[in-house]
Amino acid sequence: MKKLVALVAITLLPYSSLALFGGSSEQVNNLLEYEKNTVDVYKNNVASVVNVTNIKKVRRGFLFDSYAHEVPAGSGSGFLWDEEGHIVTNFHVIEGGDKFTISFHKDKKQYKAELVGSEPLKDIAVLKLIEKPKNLKPIISGDSAKLLVGQKAMALGNPFGLDHTITAGIVSAIGRKIKGIGGVTITNMIQTDSSINPGNSGGPLLNSQGQVIGMNTMIYSQSGSSAGIGFAVPVNTIKRIVPELIKFGKVKRPGFRIGIAPEYWRERYGMRKGVVISYVDENGPAAKAGLRGMSKDDYGRVYIGDIITKVDGKEVNNFDEIYNVLENYKIGDEVQVEYLRNKKTKKVKMKLAPTGEIE
Repeated sequence: MKKLVALVAITLLPYSSLALFGGSSEQVNNLLEYEKNTVDVYKNNVASVVNVTNIKKVRRGFLFDSYAHEVPAGSGSGFLWDEEGHIVTNFHVIEGGDKFTISFHKDKKQYKAELVGSEPLKDIAVLKLIEKPKNLKPIISGDSAKLLVGQKAMALGNPFGLDHTITAGIVSAIGRKIKGIGGVTITNMIQTDSSINPGNSGGPLLNSQGQVIGMNTMIYSQSGSSAGIGFAVPVNTIKRIVPELIKFGKVKRPGFRIGIAPEYWRERYGMRKGVVISYVDENGPAAKAGLRGMSKDDYGRVYIGDIITKVDGKEVNNFDEIYNVLENYKIGDEVQVEYLRNKKTKKVKMKLAPTGEIE
């Protein structure tokens, strides 16, 4: 059975110095147009792609030992977002890290970076360089909504620690729904057969114009290496989330300010559909609309509250589904919520508010 593999290189290997630029004019003229395009895309983007090293502090295990060792916990890829030094990568590349170092192509110096913010549910994180190289070249963003199946796609990153490697293939499919590291489905994922391996995580997937169309994130593989089925978070999702992470350090998502109970509570009461509300924030839109959560009497008996079944006509049966429905709305938008109370269907309209930590 094939499994989903997040693309973090755990073993750090020496940087490769084999990447060569161009060649003589005669060499270039002898190339096919397809080859010339790959060479141009590499030349124009290699300075924008970085190696990200995740460093953790580890104690020796003694009870009173306060001395912590810093050890490399893994490495991945990233790309320069702007001239302020923000770097976009995957959340799973930086997860659990205490410090981060960044290396650029043909630059022996290791630059320190700090975490600005992350959105685990989309596997996106933003770092910022504490010290910057003299010349920064931000990557150019494309439009993932205009992708066509069959068009050229190139992955640029650091597979297995071999820095600044490019592989070429095509967009194999679009609109894929893949369960991410955050536990919810990431929609509109790009499938590609461009060879991507552990260490490519966080690196850009580029089109023939050299524009970023996605961020390489995971592969389907039995061995843990490329099997020709890779997935990238679409750049339009990145363009929506990264500015919020830079500004707020987190994503302010729209929601009802409710807690969602595990699915077994719904099944315990003989119901197969809907989302059971565990509690309602008294200051949130759900409370203002009169929705109720679960309750308990003096004898410890638990009573089920309202069960949301639809949001603007779309069925919701778990956190994943309600999350992906609300992703299409903004804070302040009004939606119609259909819910069950005592097995009777009710409808109410409410304005979406910024969610708290639970939802």
